Amino acid sequence: MMDDGAIYRVLDALEAAYREAVSTLRTRVAAFVAEGVRPDPALRAGGAYCYPELRLTVAGARVAGERPRAYRRTVVPGDYATTITRPDLFRRYLEDQLTALAEDYRFEASVGRSSVEIPFPYVLDGLDLNGAASAELHALFPTTELALIGDEIADGLWKPEAGPAPLALFDGLRTDFSLARLRHYTGTPVEHFQHYVLFTNYHRYVDAFVAWGSRQLAEKGRYVALSCAGGQLYEEAVDPQQAIADVAWRRHQMPAYHLMTEKGDGITLINIGVGPSNAKTITDHLAVLRPEAWLMIGHCGGLRPSQVIGDYVLAHAYLRDDHVLDAVLPPEIPVPPIAEVQLALQEAAERVTQEDRARLKQRLRTGTVATSDDRNWELRFSQSALRFNQSRAIAIDMESATLAAQGQRFRVPHGTLLCVSDKPLHGEIKLPGQANSFYERAIGEHIAIGIAAVDLLREAGPRLHSRKLRAFNETPFR
Repeated sequence: MMDDGAIYRVLDALEAAYREAVSTLRTRVAAFVAEGVRPDPALRAGGAYCYPELRLTVAGARVAGERPRAYRRTVVPGDYATTITRPDLFRRYLEDQLTALAEDYRFEASVGRSSVEIPFPYVLDGLDLNGAASAELHALFPTTELALIGDEIADGLWKPEAGPAPLALFDGLRTDFSLARLRHYTGTPVEHFQHYVLFTNYHRYVDAFVAWGSRQLAEKGRYVALSCAGGQLYEEAVDPQQAIADVAWRRHQMPAYHLMTEKGDGITLINIGVGPSNAKTITDHLAVLRPEAWLMIGHCGGLRPSQVIGDYVLAHAYLRDDHVLDAVLPPEIPVPPIAEVQLALQEAAERVTQEDRARLKQRLRTGTVATSDDRNWELRFSQSALRFNQSRAIAIDMESATLAAQGQRFRVPHGTLLCVSDKPLHGEIKLPGQANSFYERAIGEHIAIGIAAVDLLREAGPRLHSRKLRAFNETPFR
């Protein structure tokens, strides 16, 4: 079995190989842009621009461990491999996966040069291209080829072939593609994303989160920095209005805010806005970071007469009328709740509201959430009412089912706690004065419940990763 020293040497070798490939590629791009020096074709033919490959050769069946894990396990002996990008960014993740495998299996790990090239757009940070012709750069250096990027492994479409089996859900190309998109959509560095992610569909939740985060920095506890959309980074308490200035976050489609810890197990909040398309887009890319969990903390429409504006809905099932995932995860495929997440959200609500379970039950209902891709579903009242009745849905929104389905698809623990902001079926809409009163009262409590739930999930550790998320032919790495 591999010991810690062997694992560290493998990780060091990955970092060295990646740095060498990136340095070589950046140097040749810079020389061409600055002086017109064309790269030596033999250099590229020799694989100088290629990702490093991590390969594991598993010698036999499982040999140790108290119980089989839901993840970080193999199915059959043999060779497994994947290309790796940014091994510095993923070092803790890689160390965690290798260490757990080493507890249960005898295997050899090696690092080599793959045959997959690093696209030059992913190594340009800090380079001045001086208006260099894009066509020339694409002709001389490796570039992004979409035919080589996909989710076949995660979606169960990978077919066995000669050579090693996949070691991880995402390879270097797929990961680099998403890291670039995350920077673009959220306005924050990928290095600042934390292991626990809260999604919201309303910017006032950002106000409450940033204000809470600033207080945490003032207390000098677990959290060490607050990273805000637009490139702002604060290591001391900050005026929340300064941190969420319009000029910064409005430039980004889904602005993110990261309350960071030294270990990266802090909280990221992303305002995904309205709609299942945004929900799918951001989680397609977040998944490569292998978060420990993501939770939806946002607004919904209440569908039951007994609900009151400000009540909570804990989703235990979803009516998937969002349609954006129908081609890859058909709506007839069930998306079960994750028990550990459900219990954490319930307990967090009790802690924050300081209400006993019986009293809290009057304003926190568990049931089916309908997620629609039609913002004007009210205009099809008869069809919508029938659909809600048949499904027994108690709330409607436009993001939650998409986020849950993506959690199932990418093996990320997920959960949903919504707050009823209106009751469109029953004629209760938010009038301007009522809206402000509702927001001031409800949002601070709601975001506090989300944060408390993260604290509980962090304590749960590996137990959080339920077998409900695993297929029968999983990759060894989570």
